[in-house]
Amino acid sequence: MNRKRNNQLPDNLPQLQNLIKRDPASYKDEFLQQQRHYQSMLEVFALHPSDFNKSLDELIMFMAQVAHCYPDDLASFAGQLVNILETHNTVLDPDMRKTFCRALILLRHKGLLQPMDLLSLFFNLLRCKDKVLRKFLQEHIITDIKNMNAKHKDVKLNKNLQNFMYTMLQDKNAKAAKMSLNIMIELYRKNIWNDTKTVNVISFGCFSKFTKVMVAALKFFITNPATEDSEDSDSSDDDAPNTRDVLLANKFNKKTRKREKTLKKVKKVVEKTKKKKKLHCGDFNAIHLIHDPQEFAEKLFQKLEGFENRNGNRRKNERFEVKLLIWDIISRLIGVHKLFVFNFYPLIQKRLQPHQQEATKFLQFVAQATHELIPPDVMEPVLKTLANNFVTEGNSSDVIAIGLNAIREMCQRAPLIMTEDLLRDLVEYKRHRVRSVSMAAQSLIHVYRISVPSLLRKRDKGRPNEATMEIKTLQYGEVDAKEYVPGAEILLEENEEEKKNDESSSDDSEWHDVSDADDADDVEEGSEDEEDDDEEDGEEEEEVEEETKMEIEEPSTSSSSAPQFKSAKEAAAQRREMAAVVSTTKILTDEDFKKIEAAQMRKEVTSAKRKRVVEPESNKELVNLADIENIYKNKRHDKEARLESVMRGREDREKYGYKDGRLNPFCSKTNRERQKKKNFMMIKHKMKAKVKRSFKDKQVALRNHLIKLSKMNHK
Repeated sequence: MNRKRNNQLPDNLPQLQNLIKRDPASYKDEFLQQQRHYQSMLEVFALHPSDFNKSLDELIMFMAQVAHCYPDDLASFAGQLVNILETHNTVLDPDMRKTFCRALILLRHKGLLQPMDLLSLFFNLLRCKDKVLRKFLQEHIITDIKNMNAKHKDVKLNKNLQNFMYTMLQDKNAKAAKMSLNIMIELYRKNIWNDTKTVNVISFGCFSKFTKVMVAALKFFITNPATEDSEDSDSSDDDAPNTRDVLLANKFNKKTRKREKTLKKVKKVVEKTKKKKKLHCGDFNAIHLIHDPQEFAEKLFQKLEGFENRNGNRRKNERFEVKLLIWDIISRLIGVHKLFVFNFYPLIQKRLQPHQQEATKFLQFVAQATHELIPPDVMEPVLKTLANNFVTEGNSSDVIAIGLNAIREMCQRAPLIMTEDLLRDLVEYKRHRVRSVSMAAQSLIHVYRISVPSLLRKRDKGRPNEATMEIKTLQYGEVDAKEYVPGAEILLEENEEEKKNDESSSDDSEWHDVSDADDADDVEEGSEDEEDDDEEDGEEEEEVEEETKMEIEEPSTSSSSAPQFKSAKEAAAQRREMAAVVSTTKILTDEDFKKIEAAQMRKEVTSAKRKRVVEPESNKELVNLADIENIYKNKRHDKEARLESVMRGREDREKYGYKDGRLNPFCSKTNRERQKKKNFMMIKHKMKAKVKRSFKDKQVALRNHLIKLSKMNHK
């Protein structure tokens, strides 16, 4: 019985494969028989490589599965498969070609093939016109490189592969170059190859002669694939806020207004944290890892300049979307690395028109390419062009608001590019009748209140406070490097207050209250005298006196160590000295920094009745397009918004009108009910019956009725 089963083994390759893996020595004869059969089939296949051979297909997978059992006998097996793929890769049948690749992958997993030999072969196979095979090879290459760098990174192997991929990017086959680039981008996205060499190899794809390769490389530097994977990782993070528990609690527990409010708050917190994570990941873009950003930006600009000034040559032209990507990359490079590409600004100046396609994006590019190291003479023509083309009364309110927003973003990064005359003209739009324009002008005023307040009129500077007193207007190229932590004096003041509280607790409480009351009376008397003096002067002098009084009184009340009614400059100088003492004599903790930050925020509060205005983030490297397109509108007065609210109120509501109370809806209707569904012209003659008749009409109707009854009785 066993002998009969063994005779069937040559025809049952899966069973023989299983037995060989269990006991290779006992079934070596059967294996040698299959090997001889494989050699003969391989010779036949070499005569017609384009044909599919099912027997050879099964034998190749069988030999690959048991290759580790007989390494000496199958020493040349991998070389034969590699030779066939290198010689006949373009003429092989797709199924046979995929079988050869699968067999080589098995040998690679068993350690019978070097990774560099297999990967170099697979990269060459990317030239084949087989989409299924290219996708299969791409997945294997990424997985194989990921597994090789799982425990520790093989620097030598990675370097060789990166050099090989660099040559593949210059390949004449567009599909092979595009697939190689996609592999490198995917490896960077998975944090497998996240070094500078990978980024710089990808950067060469921006100058490829193939448009698809160039677009893929440009999008890599814009979207930063590392941030795409962050959203998936955030969902699996246990520490990240999650609304699932709150939703479940809100579903099964009793629904109240308080519970609904808490649910909304949790959703807002989750959205804010996600935005912060995205911004944090987006701050570190692949652009930072470029070796020579100045040369890279200049080469891209030459390429863009050739597209813009093509002079009718269609071969040098590119689609508008591709040129838009190049504009974006150059502006990001200039803004992030503080580069000098002066020819960039006259070229983009031509695009600053309201009718320009994607006009808001060009405004974004101008703002991104602005930094404080660019000479103001270079940026002033761009700023004036932007103001003349957008911020004019001939344009719509939306165009004016967008133009003011773009000017604000530029001035936020380089305040010195603005002139005093132009700023005063733009500030006048704060009285515009449209709210979007007035809000944009007010945001521009706020930028210069905290950067260069001397360019503003006195009425636009706002009420002075401690924060504005500490503002120092920087000239071109000047850096404000402080030797102390601003606001650190609050720590010294707290220590002195604690000492005084300890001393006062030992004294008599009544005596302490009397002394405080006397001091308060003295302060009130002094303030009343000052108010009397202010009333004698004009309204303008009264405002000035109130502002100076706030400058004098606020430092005296906040700092216990400084004497009262001291000048503002002396108080500020004393605070700086105290902050320097604290910064040099104490190691600051996280709690100390929180106290300092809170004290700095209190300095920005001008009055108890007015809310603190949040300063714009001036350290952002990239410009958000929503900040330029942000238009304030009162949606309550829009017709679309009103209709939307009306339709939302009609949801889940019963149909208004007459309600039929019959038990049987198919029963007959009265004549009055039928008339409601008829056309008005059909029942127009009956509408006169509803009008109140005169006495004469009633007499005539009664007479006709009696005549009709008499006739019926005679009959």
